[in-house]
Amino acid sequence: MSVLLAFAAAFLFATGTWMLLQRRLSRILIGVGLVGHGANILLLTSGGGGGVSPIIGTADASEFTDPLPQALVLTSIVITFGVTAFLLALGYRSWRITTTTSWRTTSRTASSPVGEAPIEPSRRGTGRA
Repeated sequence: MSVLLAFAAAFLFATGTWMLLQRRLSRILIGVGLVGHGANILLLTSGGGGGVSPIIGTADASEFTDPLPQALVLTSIVITFGVTAFLLALGYRSWRITTTTSWRTTSRTASSPVGEAPIEPSRRGTGRA
């Protein structure tokens, strides 16, 4: 079973890395999620087999399961959620300014050549008069 989970984690890492290398922010967001899920599976797999809950007095200390991988997975979930929320806000802001989420188009419209005045962002869809 651990070999299957190792292959699943490797597949999630590979697919997530491929998605992170794309230009669209929506694919980058999906890639971050896949890499986060791969990290969670890897951390749980590295924790070893199951055991008894680590509550003193319920069983012998050698039968307890290690709570550290579970704590690391919980931390990884929180970090992945924070990064996902940041990327969603970044994508929404990028779409509001340029009406696209492609990095190639965004880099051309948001910057100006050296020596010229900055390009004004589009006011379409901002709700301002």
